Formats: sequence, C-alpha cells, structure tokens
Amino acid sequence: MRFLCQKILLFGVLVLSIAYHPSPAFADIYTFTDENGVIHFSNVPTSKGKWRLKMKEGHFDSKKLSSGNYDRLIYSTAIRYGLDPLLVKAVIKAESDFDVLATSHKGAMGLMQLMPETANDMGIDDAYDPVQNIEGGVKYLKKLMGTYKTNLSLAIASYNAGEKAVQKYNGIPPYKETQEYVKRVLNYLRTYKNASNASFEIASK
Repeated sequence: MRFLCQKILLFGVLVLSIAYHPSPAFADIYTFTDENGVIHFSNVPTSKGKWRLKMKEGHFDSKKLSSGNYDRLIYSTAIRYGLDPLLVKAVIKAESDFDVLATSHKGAMGLMQLMPETANDMGIDDAYDPVQNIEGGVKYLKKLMGTYKTNLSLAIASYNAGEKAVQKYNGIPPYKETQEYVKRVLNYLRTYKNASNASFEIASK
C-alpha cells in the first residue's frame, strides 16, 4: 500500500511539473504561534525549537478546488507577507473562482476582486495582471489581518464589506452577502487545509 501511494504521489508531482511554467520549487513551510496567539509562516525558520514543519515542499497544490497555474504565485506572495497561502487561496476561490478577468457589477477586478480605489492604494497599475492583483490583494489582506489581529472572521468580512462597515457594526455586518462570504471563505480554507494535511501524511509514510 505504501509503495502504491508513493507511485501515485510521484506521478502527481510529474504531472504538476509539466503543467506549471518552469520556476523554482516550493520550499518547506514552517509555522509557530507566538505568545499573542498569532500564527507566523516562513520558508526559512529563524530559530529551531519553536518552529514546526507545516507543509512539505511540493504539497501546496490541492487536487480539490483547482486553482490552475496560480499556486506558486499565491504561495510566494503570501509567504513574503507572512500570510497563510491557503487563506489567500480560499479568498481567491470565493472572490473570482480563479478567473483572472473576473469583473463584478460594482467594478471589482481580477483574481482577488480589487476595487479601483483599493488597487490604487496598494500601488497596483493593472488589476487584471495576476502578479499585480495577487500582490495587491495579499497586501490588503495583510493590512486587515493586522487590524483585527487574530479575528480571522472580521478580517475576511472587512475584505468583502469594507473596514468602515465592520467598524460600524463592531463585528460582521448584517449583510447576507458578507455573512455568506465569510462562511464560504472559511469553508474553502478548511477544505484546503484538510487536503494539504492528507497530502503531507501520504508523503511522510
């Protein structure tokens, strides 16, 4: 059984290596939780002991909820800003379903559905360019995570409804769209994490 799993895993890695554009391989992801309960991510742990291996190299991609060829970009950008790549991936899934040309009726653009003013604030010139879009979306999400500390639900709600709406209601706004959005992102995040953990367990055997 172990031999079969290894063969399947190797085949999957081969397929992914062909499907992706040539680029450097993922590094391992390490995490640790500080005294304030904030989770930190890095591909280069600064010290031994408090850091633990979260995800092995090559096991970021999930076969579920396909994200096309954006996993490497999501990973590298999220790690650079100290965010969980799977959270960023969940937000993109909920926002645009990985459609780089998606445009909402309100004018939100691209993978992470950046509004024109948000894109401008984040220094983005072309919100339909996937590199710039993910850069701007991750930068904005990092800002919100800093504002709401460990309250992930409020950060997600603010990404959807805006910071002023969350401040006004001192919590998730009573908007059906926002409430469903928060649930959807958290559900995608759980699905990605479960898939990632299963992949890591197979690779470790």
